[in-house]
Amino acid sequence: MTAKSAAAATVATAYGYPRQGRNRELKKAIEGYWKGAVTAEALQATAAELRRENWAALAEAGVGEVPTGDFSFYDHVLDASVAVGAVPARHREAVDADPLDGYFAMARGNQDVAPLEMTKWFDTNYHYLVPELGPDTAFAANPAKPVGELREALALGHTARPVLVGPITYLLLAKPAPGVAEDFQPITLLDRLLPVYAQLLAELKAAGAEWVQLDEPALVQDRTPAELNAAARAYRELGALTDRPKLLVASYFDRLGDALPVLAKAPVEGLALDFTGPAAGNLDDLAAAGGLPGKRLVAGVVDGRNIWINDLEKSLATLATLLGLAERVDVAPSCSLLHVPIDAAAERDIDPQIARWLAFAKQKAAEVALLARGLREGTGAITAELAANRADLASRANSPITHDPAVRARTAAVTEADARRAQAYPQRAEAQRARLALPLLPTTTIGSFPQTTELRVARADLTAGRIDGAAYRERMEAEVREVIAFQEKAGLDVLVHGEPERNDMVQYFAEQLTGYLATRHGWVQSYGTRYVRPPVLAGDISRPHPMTVDWFRYAQDLTERPVKGMLTGPVTMLAWSFVRDDQPLGETARQVALALRDEVADLEAAGAAVVQVDEPALRETLPLRADARPAYLDWATESFRLATSGVRADTQIHTHMCYAEFGAIMTAIDELDADVISLEATRSHMEVAGELAGAGYPREVGPGVWDIHSPRIPSTEEAVTLLRAGLAAIPAERLWVNPDCGLKTRGWTETRASLDSLVGAARHLRAELAG
Repeated sequence: MTAKSAAAATVATAYGYPRQGRNRELKKAIEGYWKGAVTAEALQATAAELRRENWAALAEAGVGEVPTGDFSFYDHVLDASVAVGAVPARHREAVDADPLDGYFAMARGNQDVAPLEMTKWFDTNYHYLVPELGPDTAFAANPAKPVGELREALALGHTARPVLVGPITYLLLAKPAPGVAEDFQPITLLDRLLPVYAQLLAELKAAGAEWVQLDEPALVQDRTPAELNAAARAYRELGALTDRPKLLVASYFDRLGDALPVLAKAPVEGLALDFTGPAAGNLDDLAAAGGLPGKRLVAGVVDGRNIWINDLEKSLATLATLLGLAERVDVAPSCSLLHVPIDAAAERDIDPQIARWLAFAKQKAAEVALLARGLREGTGAITAELAANRADLASRANSPITHDPAVRARTAAVTEADARRAQAYPQRAEAQRARLALPLLPTTTIGSFPQTTELRVARADLTAGRIDGAAYRERMEAEVREVIAFQEKAGLDVLVHGEPERNDMVQYFAEQLTGYLATRHGWVQSYGTRYVRPPVLAGDISRPHPMTVDWFRYAQDLTERPVKGMLTGPVTMLAWSFVRDDQPLGETARQVALALRDEVADLEAAGAAVVQVDEPALRETLPLRADARPAYLDWATESFRLATSGVRADTQIHTHMCYAEFGAIMTAIDELDADVISLEATRSHMEVAGELAGAGYPREVGPGVWDIHSPRIPSTEEAVTLLRAGLAAIPAERLWVNPDCGLKTRGWTETRASLDSLVGAARHLRAELAG
């Protein structure tokens, strides 16, 4: 096929769409089901309606081939585990008794069984449920969900392409099940898994699928020759099947590298590649590999992870080059649109000029369709749209929002000494112990306490003007008093004010910093029914006034025990925002760090002996390829130190991380030079404590003993068992006792009971160690 004929065949497509609905209907239905207020039938009806709306929105935007199977009640990797029958033994009874309740037991756990481990999906803020596999795992095809959703779309008249997590990525994301040797490699189960995929593919073909997409994002990471050989074997065997649809193997988030020629040679009909950000190198790599003769190429040229408008002319130039490298070229976002909000047009409060810089899922679908049209019909058919796009890009580039000379002068003046504590850790630790006088195994929480319905109502009333600022503050102060009193009664050693006034750990600060924009409807799924509204980091950052000092001072005046000042770190402020893409991330991080440095100084001046600067996103933002990591870790750790290094020796700096694989960043954790770090450890059974000990980490550590993302209430005995595992790796003099994460999503009943278990475990082990 010539480039001209390839262009004439171009269609717009997508890998996935936001699941929640314009008003988070899915969240409300699922949580209603959990509470017994919504029936299973009503929940399924809501889900079907949301799928119908999503496909209709894509089709109306001009997307000619819609995805199916991307919709999920909780997580698409969990859905894959169900589809291949990989249900852990502890969940089988629940799944057999009621598949829906069993599914949620795998996701959230219940009082009888613990959930699957949860961690970040590559370098995004989306969380997936980690498959648990072992030598005895027996896979079995369960095609009900992918087949059912395909039939729904076809019945509505759509050209549809089912999307499944690919077999290589599924196995590479898995971990050994509890009780299985730690050195077990799930990829060794490939030969057992492939026949199950073959059955799924046959069922989808029988249901009417012409194409099936198999997502293999794990192949954009550095892979061993054995793993690449496994990928070659997998697609050689799947490609050789006679009873199957056409196969489109998709990758995203980075370039494929050594995996590209492996997939290019595989007997599959198409590849989907990302050509945005760090994945732009796929263009040269594809040309060097000789292109994809005779194959379909789905080109991800619209950034599916950020919210800025596309440079249409740049994308068209990329697509024009690609036309000569494949039999057929189609246009898509770079990845699933799961990672962006639904519709920028819903944001009525943003300046109209700035709003023209934004593209959410609906707008990105329209951009993809416009680019496909430009390829099919020529740029002359979209002249007006291209001119408007050029004007919007110029408006953003020349805006005073994006360039503040004072901010840039301050960042340019930063020296290496500004990002280092004046005293080494041993001297700081001695001074801090003298000032704080804490017991062995000190207890604390991570920061937030339950965000009750009453607190949300008060926030909504303030926004709607039903109460004024004074009434709102009075309500928040009452909550702080209750939280402080509760912690004192519970016996916690280092307290928090509970953060009742904070809508979100990033948004709260973003709303008080220049350069940020807040959305009202920009919800994005983080995990399950947890949705966040990432702020938009649009321009240069500065801090006009203190952000947390008054709340800290109010809380500290209520107690003799130390209260932590609570801030969100610079890397997390970037990672959990839609960050600007017009300057290096390190430069933006330095701007945020300097704003936080001012806040830390003000907290210390107000009497804070402990300041926590959370960096849960440090690991998730780690580049997927090793060659890009040193530069990232340099600016990431420098920005944290820049924010925290201006304090006295006896001011204790804490940080917090959660739900990530920390092994790859142990050196960076040390480079943060925090005095205390708290980390998620419950679902991973205290593995991180051993990792820290193995790396020679010299400072204090709080590995979590309560999984706050599950409704399970841990017993004192469970917490003691976890702490014993922690003590096997970390000396008692350096071990803290805390939950895995903040308590914002938990209810007060379980919070009281769980913290009783936590404090009781600490007291038990203190007595044991003293005796």
